[in-house]
Amino acid sequence: MRRFPEGFRWGTATAAHQVEGNNVNNDWWEWEHREGTVCVEPSGDACDQYHRYPEDLRLLSALGFDNYRFSVEWSRIEPEEGAFSKAALDHYRRVCAECLANDLQPVVTFHHFTTPRWAANDGGWHDARIVDRFARFCERTVEHLGDLIGRACTINEPNVVSYIGYQVGVFPPGILDADLWRASYENMIAAHRRSYEVLKAGRGEFPVGLTLSMSDYQPVPADDEKAIATRDTIRYFAEDVFLESCRGDDFIGVQTYSRTRVGPDGQLGPEEGVPVLVMGYEYYPESLAATIRRAWEVTEHVPVLVTENGIGTDDDEQRRRYVERALHGVLDCLDEGIEVLGYTYWSLLDNFEWAFGYGPRFGLVEVDRRTQERRVKPSAYWLSSVVQANALSDGSHG
Repeated sequence: MRRFPEGFRWGTATAAHQVEGNNVNNDWWEWEHREGTVCVEPSGDACDQYHRYPEDLRLLSALGFDNYRFSVEWSRIEPEEGAFSKAALDHYRRVCAECLANDLQPVVTFHHFTTPRWAANDGGWHDARIVDRFARFCERTVEHLGDLIGRACTINEPNVVSYIGYQVGVFPPGILDADLWRASYENMIAAHRRSYEVLKAGRGEFPVGLTLSMSDYQPVPADDEKAIATRDTIRYFAEDVFLESCRGDDFIGVQTYSRTRVGPDGQLGPEEGVPVLVMGYEYYPESLAATIRRAWEVTEHVPVLVTENGIGTDDDEQRRRYVERALHGVLDCLDEGIEVLGYTYWSLLDNFEWAFGYGPRFGLVEVDRRTQERRVKPSAYWLSSVVQANALSDGSHG
């Protein structure tokens, strides 16, 4: 057996809009229903976790996990500018309390892709006013439930929100403008720094960090100088500018699913012969270890927490193999002296996968779309055995 260190944290994750249902007041709800977007279907009731969270937390605890990463929905808490809902804040306080009652550390994300309509329609993330607005939201929220928070993530994948929203147009606001793209990621970095200070100064004591979407960027050919230079430029704007802003934070959340091949003239498609998943990227579990090393290097040794890693597939045995190989990579990083705090599987539930709708199935737990019944998958029981042993069989690496 290859053992994880004592105190290594094991969790799963969700995001409010993907599981709660009927978050009608944010930009994503509007985007799903806007004519002409690429969204294949609206989120609707999602997994109804807004009401069913006690069941999900009991299930997660029974599997042996020790933390649950979830997001608070800004548009519920502040449905109009300056109008804060005590009922919504009380709801998230109950979620935190229920986590603790089930021996789960609440890992709270303050922004996971969704922004209130009033803020999105009044400049959004490319307007500098969003920094103060987000900091105010964090201040009010931590005042209400900070004493129950175990760990906080300020912004989930700001690089995705900026790039996909302003360069690709698949996320709201769907504006293809390079200047607005740069403004949005500059504002997200500023919002992270402001909210980090607000959360550290607020009620409770807990670690705070940012989570970043990362990829194992590989030059093709590996020794081609132009490919390496192109890779480095792409990677800097996609990741490094955010990683550099996190130096000195309590942790950096690494969220990795695959690799990105880069040729002399830009990004390449999947390599011939490598399986391609429903999300359009390669089956490449080795990417996690590569990005952990990169985050550790660029942040100048900020502790790494894997806050998302997983696979969208209908083949549950493929899911098990993917996670097993990824976890061996985590153990390799630990053996190299990198401080890896824990591993969080994405996702607890089969849920709403943004523009892809309900097609991709990342969950350890299947959700019947008609009845909302939960069914634990075999991969969940396998991962549960790893969690409870805090060790991984030193076999064929999946």
